[in-house]
Order: sequence, then structure tokens, then C-alpha cells
Amino acid sequence: MKKLINDPKNVVTEAVAGFAAAHPDLVRVSQDPLFIVRKDAPVKGKVGIVSGGGSGHEPLHGGFVGPGMLDAAVPGPVFTSPTPDPILAATKAVDGGAGVLHIVKNYTGDVLNFETAADLAALEDIDVRTVITNDDVAVKDSLYTAGRRGVAGTVLVEKIAGAAAERGGDLATVAGVAEKVNARVRSMGVALTPCIVPHAGEPSFVLAEDEIEIGIGIHGEPGRSRITLEPADAVVDRLLEPILEDLPFTSGDRVLLFVNGMGGTPQIELYILFRRAAEVLTGMGIEVARSLVGNFTTSLDMQGASISVLQLDDELITLWDAPVQTSALRWGR
Repeated sequence: MKKLINDPKNVVTEAVAGFAAAHPDLVRVSQDPLFIVRKDAPVKGKVGIVSGGGSGHEPLHGGFVGPGMLDAAVPGPVFTSPTPDPILAATKAVDGGAGVLHIVKNYTGDVLNFETAADLAALEDIDVRTVITNDDVAVKDSLYTAGRRGVAGTVLVEKIAGAAAERGGDLATVAGVAEKVNARVRSMGVALTPCIVPHAGEPSFVLAEDEIEIGIGIHGEPGRSRITLEPADAVVDRLLEPILEDLPFTSGDRVLLFVNGMGGTPQIELYILFRRAAEVLTGMGIEVARSLVGNFTTSLDMQGASISVLQLDDELITLWDAPVQTSALRWGR
């Protein structure tokens, strides 16, 4: 195993310290308890938005802290939920008097720990609402979840809910927007290789040289099937079929097409995937009205990708286009 790290036990704290040093215009960092917060937080009168989860999925979530998106992110150890204490501290740090929204991926540890933090915040008179993302259509249950997993579609929930909060929506409105996005987005992933967790020092699962896993989770959880490697277009078709059947998407829809890299796949391959996905959607009479391509919800150094399709309307387009300024997403400011 070759990794540019020091002590595996310090990977997350050193990475967060480096993130803070690189982006002092956007964020501040608390090291004990560990969380990343928007530099100007709390913003008085604005709904605060907090997300988080196990590290290893960067830039999710810390890379999305800043105006127009998250107010705070709480990183846990690699692939392990943060505990309630830093979640509570982050919630208090972003409370500007209008309440706080927790956006939580559907993994058992994350759900339980954010729930505990919300209960503790309520004891301090902070109104908290929670939206749980579960956009993955691959499997109903997995090693970490009851129900569907929250994966790359979480980025779209965070961006659009962040815009709703930035424009002055109250807590119920912002939570409603987040729920609307989650209800309209579907995702499916593929792995070409496993990832290597720093403290483990070995691959998290085994794939033969000519095998890929369809429907993989962002922690390496098993997917729907393990097959022989196919050309990119055939892989895209396999990923899109369950996505398009699940909602379903129909002719005349406008969508945001999001092709996400798992960390070890070059951009050139992601655009090959996007080309085919856009071709399939257009052929069905579905308009690709907005797009996002890149490594936004990763699984350390895994080679692979996911496709997310979000059914848009005028409100969601306006909120997606609204200004955002974070380390990983920025436009309009």
C-alpha cells in the first residue's frame, strides 16, 4: 500500500487541518470536537444547514461548506459516523435563531448519532429538522443501512437546500425543499477496483482483474451483481436502467444529470460516461437541462463512478443556479 499519509490514526485530523489552512476565506475549523464551519457562521436569521458522516468521501461534506450550501460539516473517522458531541457543537455553531436542518445520509450510525444530537439541541431550545437521503436504487438494505443508501444525490440535496436557506426560507420551507430533491433523485454506482482504508492497509473487497461490481456502495458494500468488464456505454446502460424505472422518468422531463467519480477514475472517463447517459436520456425525450461531472462523493481511491438523475422543475432549476461559494462548488458570486 502506498499512501501520502503520516500516521493512519491522524489522517482525518491532519486532512481537516490542511483543509482549514487552504480555505481560510471560507471556513474555520474546530479540532476538539472536530467540525468545519462556514467562516461567517452563525448567520443571523438564516436556517443553518449541517451535514456530515464518515470521512473518505471528499469533497463530501467539508468541501461544500460556504455561502449557498452547508453552514457546517462534521467529519467522522474514515467510513465511520461522527459521534453526537461534534454534531451538537456544529449545530450550536450555526444556529442563527431560525433553526437548523440536518442532512443525513441513510447509514445506521449517521442516523442514530444525528438523531441523538438533534435531541440534545432541542434541550437547548434549538429547533432541528432532519432530512435523510436515500437516493441509491441498487439495493434495499446493505451492510450499513436499513433501507436505501444515501449516496451522491446528497450533494444535490445540500446545494439546493443551501440555496433555499440562503434566500431566506424558514426551517419548514428549507426542509421541504431538501425532501423534494431527495424524492426526485435516483443514483446507481459501479466499482472497477476496491478502495484501501488507511488503517486497514489492504483492499476492502476483492475484484478479479476482469470484474466490475454493479450497484456498489460508497463504502464498498456489495451491489446487485458482479460481472465481466464491459465497454463504457454498456455499463452506463446498466446503471441507467434501474434509475429510469424507479421514479420513473418520462418523455418531457427536465433533469440534472450528475456523473460522479469514486476517487480513482480520471475525468476523461467520466465524460465518456456522461456522453452516453445524455445520449440515452435525449433519446427518450428527456432534456438534460443541468449537469455536474467530477469527483464529488468519493470512496477514497476506488476506481468507479455513479450516475444520478434529478427530475427538475422551475423552482429546483432556480435554486441550483443560485450562487454558491465553497471549495468544491462555486458559481455566481
